[in-house]
Amino acid sequence: MSALSLRGITKSFGGNLILKGVSLDAGPGEFIALVGPSGCGKSTLLRILAGLDYADQGEILIGGREMSAVAAANRNIAMVFQSYALYPHLTASENIAVPLAMRRLSRVQRLPFVGSLIPGQRAIRAGIAHDAKEMAKSLKIDHLLDRKPGQMSGGQRQRVALARAMVRHPSVFLMDEPLSNLDANLRVHARGEIVELHRRAGVPTVYVTHDQAEALSMADRVAVMIGGNLLQLASPQAIYDDPAHIEVARFVGQPRINLLPAIAEAGIVTFGGIRLTLKNMTQPKARVTVAIRPEFVHISKSRHDGLPAHIERIEFLGSEVILHCRLDAIGETVIVKLSPAEAAGLATGAPVGLQLLPERAMVFAEDGPRLGSVVAAADAKREKTHG
Repeated sequence: MSALSLRGITKSFGGNLILKGVSLDAGPGEFIALVGPSGCGKSTLLRILAGLDYADQGEILIGGREMSAVAAANRNIAMVFQSYALYPHLTASENIAVPLAMRRLSRVQRLPFVGSLIPGQRAIRAGIAHDAKEMAKSLKIDHLLDRKPGQMSGGQRQRVALARAMVRHPSVFLMDEPLSNLDANLRVHARGEIVELHRRAGVPTVYVTHDQAEALSMADRVAVMIGGNLLQLASPQAIYDDPAHIEVARFVGQPRINLLPAIAEAGIVTFGGIRLTLKNMTQPKARVTVAIRPEFVHISKSRHDGLPAHIERIEFLGSEVILHCRLDAIGETVIVKLSPAEAAGLATGAPVGLQLLPERAMVFAEDGPRLGSVVAAADAKREKTHG
């Protein structure tokens, strides 16, 4: 089984540096989700991997073989595009068979009239049709084989595109936002199908998406790209619970993570009347940011029980309620995630007290990297807030 490695991939367009030395490794059968905001370089990286574009610097290795200068047709990589890229004039069966025809038939054998006169051509085409049908059966789309793309739904076209990618048994799968054209309910169902297909194929898969829910729910590991840099590659849980950079913390998580300005000095972080102790931190006084997920902020109906605040907005989302609370002391907004039962009786404008779980707080340097872990609250009681 093959493995995939990218080493120091750099790419510029018109003097703009799009990829800044990106490196990652995907083991045999590993599913990597490449996630990031629009324009961060993730689709460019995928095109370079596929051989549709070339890097200015860096190496691509598949199964230990250097592929940077190898043509796309010779890389044995299958790619599923956002638009599915199906031929509108061909049936599903013919679309699925395209990569097999390109591999098994010579250029002359593929000619519509001359090719049929070459001995053995019919047997090869019969084998291609058989393999295409078997792949369609495995994806439960064999009843669509005679339909053209215009006669199929978005979900059906997506399955045909996946079948066309899988039928050639590639060394690497690349997927560029293949679910973005589906409605919300179908997307959730299609996630499970793609994960199952990946497991069945057992080859490295790189899945590009801007949807963090897709990335966290589908991947073995998630690679977060921001501004052409690969900031972190880790398990979905580590990306969420233990982000290495403030941009990763900011991008991953719904609702968004709370970011509060603070001061760190000699291992003590202070903000809004709270003091935290950082492990192995002895740096001089510096501005930092404290981050904490909304589910780790507790709320009290008494503004004296925690940091004084008031509710600015309430969002009811069915299974959960999102509160937007303004801290009275520093004017920053803190988001709190509660169950409907916990939110009962709370109203916009009401005074409340917020309690941040210190052991779930994270501290980031002014330029973004994560600082030492929080080991304790330096003072269990809230300091008296001045001003």
